[in-house]
Amino acid sequence: MTCNEESKVRDALESVRWVDEIVVVDSGSSDRTVEICREYTSRIHTHAFQNFGSQRNVAAGLATHDWVLSLDADERVTPELRDEIRAVLTDRPAHDAYHIPRRNFFLGRWIRHGGWYPDYRHAQLFQRHRARYTETACHEGFVVDGSIGRLREHVIQYPFADITHFLEKHNRYSTLMAQQMRDADRTFHAHQLITHPVFTFIKMYLLRQGFRDGIPGLILAGLYGTYTFAKYAKLAALTSAGTEPRPRP
Repeated sequence: MTCNEESKVRDALESVRWVDEIVVVDSGSSDRTVEICREYTSRIHTHAFQNFGSQRNVAAGLATHDWVLSLDADERVTPELRDEIRAVLTDRPAHDAYHIPRRNFFLGRWIRHGGWYPDYRHAQLFQRHRARYTETACHEGFVVDGSIGRLREHVIQYPFADITHFLEKHNRYSTLMAQQMRDADRTFHAHQLITHPVFTFIKMYLLRQGFRDGIPGLILAGLYGTYTFAKYAKLAALTSAGTEPRPRP
């Protein structure tokens, strides 16, 4: 799925030239994303963005083959992963879906700690008739009618061009997460503005040893603490909306 990914999508598409078909679901790009995608496939569909899970389900539903590899525009399939996928699908697959480990690059280095590696997100290789994504606003889950295995080789990801890109992206994510929590009737408590960001930092930097990634590890832990604060601050704003006293006429 794409939206204004002209700087990244070509490398993603190059890494999957070997597949039987490529399906792109675009949510209204205004840059050259769709033009670049046309160099690789005619299977390009426009679908208004509702949430990440919905976009992924639309894309999987448009596929004509039984097995789907879900890839984001900032991800790349390594040759080693290509060979492993081919081997798994040539034999009778032992599972109905497979998690693929991700290796993330940030601020000039591969991040190996802080919860960023091996970064099993959701199953990226699956039988499309036996699996689907949950249609939540953000951080979608995955439901499989069957068993889930794990592959050994990696997808590599370049999630953020720089810190500004991180802040822009997570500004959108924190809004979506706040809306999702509000819709789930999550109650806001003032202490969450302190305890949750602090715990996020401690978990990433100390418990998950982000300190071993040097300055980038420290920066990441701080950025995720900031994201957590924004998420709960926006939840506070949403839950207090409409509670202010109306001005007297």
